[in-house]
Amino acid sequence: MGTIRGANAASAVSADSQGFRLSRYQWLALISAFLGWMFDSMDLNLFTLVLVPSVAQLLHSTDATEISKIGSYIIAGKLLTWGIGGVLFGVAADRFGRSRVMGWTIFIYAAFTLLSAFSRTWSQLAIAQAMAGFGIGGEWAAGAALVAESWPGRQRVRAMQIMQMAFAFGFLAAALDNLLLGRFGWRVVLAVGAAPALVTILVRRFVPEPERWVQVRDSVVAESAMQTFTAIFAPGLRRKTIIGVVVSSAAMLGCWGGLTFLPSWIHQLSVAAADHRDIGSTVSYAFILMMIGATLGYLTLIWMLDALGRRMSYFIFSAGSLAVSLVLFMTVHDIGRVLWLMPVYGYFVIGAFGTFAAYLPELFPTRVRATGQGFCWNMARALTSIGPIAGTAVVARFGSFSTASAAVSLLFIVGMVSIWFGPETRGVPLDN
Repeated sequence: MGTIRGANAASAVSADSQGFRLSRYQWLALISAFLGWMFDSMDLNLFTLVLVPSVAQLLHSTDATEISKIGSYIIAGKLLTWGIGGVLFGVAADRFGRSRVMGWTIFIYAAFTLLSAFSRTWSQLAIAQAMAGFGIGGEWAAGAALVAESWPGRQRVRAMQIMQMAFAFGFLAAALDNLLLGRFGWRVVLAVGAAPALVTILVRRFVPEPERWVQVRDSVVAESAMQTFTAIFAPGLRRKTIIGVVVSSAAMLGCWGGLTFLPSWIHQLSVAAADHRDIGSTVSYAFILMMIGATLGYLTLIWMLDALGRRMSYFIFSAGSLAVSLVLFMTVHDIGRVLWLMPVYGYFVIGAFGTFAAYLPELFPTRVRATGQGFCWNMARALTSIGPIAGTAVVARFGSFSTASAAVSLLFIVGMVSIWFGPETRGVPLDN
């Protein structure tokens, strides 16, 4: 293990100076972070896909209003713990190591997703999903820091985009799980969520801590956890932290309406058009098409982030997200056209999150990198936890699912303006 660690710094220098020569360790770091984030996404989305049958069975009810209300409570709790877990595990990753904490978080969300399959009441399901949320929220901060600190120079951005692309693969895995196994019941679908636990073996056995973190470990451990956390609000980092939270929140809240109301909107369109296709399958197909578009968005950002910079890339994708959201939700009135637009929607709205994979790690020095990027990403996620509960009121205020989604998408404008108040980090080496 020590030999691998000692080779990290040398291999990074070699890669920086000689181009594409990368070490076995760097590839293992990327593969483990990719798998961790992919399964994170899968376990995050599995419950959304089986919300109706699971809650209906546990409530012994077919009342759509009651099922929706309880389902909203469960999702809200999961999003809240996602945000809290992301912040707490971000601090832990700076103090105890990226690889170690990533292993912890993967095991947590895998174990509690599995336990969800054995729930006998909706409250048990809510608790299991909330506990899974802690791990789901913490994985990204640890995994992103691991890749950022393991990969050198220009290759880092490409590696970060590949890692971020795993979110789309995870969503596809969840949709395929539901399509292939949904006929056997929602418990079987959720039980597949235990599979990520196997990744912890890879992480703990073959992926040591990055040399960059090892070099500052003693100074971080000497601090209290509160000192590590408050460091991101020190004068030199406060502005970066605020901008990171604002642009992350604008992206997450801007797409919240579309992603939350899409299944209900498709159902509404189906009823209005007397379309008798299976709603569950249609929703799965819509999300699969969306994630295909998102993958293309991540691939585009591999070039764009270097060519145009982090801020301009974020601005372009936010502007595209706003435009496609308004077109989709204000002009489309049939399921066929919804499906046609899903790849474009996914390209901009989901693909935009690829900018954070490069930008957030570059805002903070190594000693508080996981804390800073975890706080920015997960404070935004915690804010979205009010969405499922407020969803009914939002729809009532705007009159329909589509109009509500269009109105919420206006929040992309906040990000388009705010990004220019943050620094441009293209070409700036990671700060130790």
